[in-house]
Amino acid sequence: MMKTIKNTLIAGLIGLVIVFTISSCQKSFDPKSYAPKKPAPTFGGYGASSQIETSSLVAYWPFNGDLKDSISGIAGVSTGTSFTSGTAGKALQGAANAYVISAAPSAVKALHSFTLTVWYNNPENTNGLINPVDIVNNQYFWGNFDLFIENPPSATSGQLKLHMFNHGASTSGSDIWAGDYVITSAYNQWNQIGVTYNDATGTAVVYYNGAAVGTATNAGFTPLDWSGVTQMVFGTVQFETNPSLTSATGSQPWANYITGAMDHVRIYNTVLTASEASALYHLEQLGR
Repeated sequence: MMKTIKNTLIAGLIGLVIVFTISSCQKSFDPKSYAPKKPAPTFGGYGASSQIETSSLVAYWPFNGDLKDSISGIAGVSTGTSFTSGTAGKALQGAANAYVISAAPSAVKALHSFTLTVWYNNPENTNGLINPVDIVNNQYFWGNFDLFIENPPSATSGQLKLHMFNHGASTSGSDIWAGDYVITSAYNQWNQIGVTYNDATGTAVVYYNGAAVGTATNAGFTPLDWSGVTQMVFGTVQFETNPSLTSATGSQPWANYITGAMDHVRIYNTVLTASEASALYHLEQLGR
């Protein structure tokens, strides 16, 4: 009799343990953890910036802790710059009188039709224009490529302007000027600016945060010949380095430096479509 009672008690205890265990499992079960993950949104059919015109990306400075063009391996030389947090990973941190000089990759010298994009995050530039990327012309006042933001009409907006020159190391040639395009929320946040240039038509399109803001055409500008280009500058215009990189002029009181940050300089040897330009902006904005 005692043995039967003992066995009954043991069985009851085992049953309680099983019920408690099942109950605990049920309480900790989270159906959300078993739900299928939603796929990340795509833009223009692309899921990552690296998927856009992959074979046409001929120069790329991610500034993720170094000054190298990740395509050619050419490293720039810093004067006063450092690194900070970027749109994803690190970014180039500028300062007053700070910039990076790099030898121009051969792919840049060979450009005809192209796309160039860059991100910046800068305080309001109340003391002269700022220019993230300059493709140097060592004989001309302006560089072969300048995409700069001039003194703003207000504390939050700026004026975006493009200049291009078609002969890489000469004073004889043609210019394209485009601007002044008023851009809103221009300061103290990450923004992307860019240009596409079609060498078949001499047409440049200027972009701000993935959207076209203006177009300029000079049929006499073609063909683009940057074969004589030797240098590029990040963080200012070519005549604000010390010494000036052009024999045409020295420092100007109306030019300044990127004192904030800049990131992800990309150059393609093709014209991105409007859809691709928009996709690149949105994907880089998401760190993809």
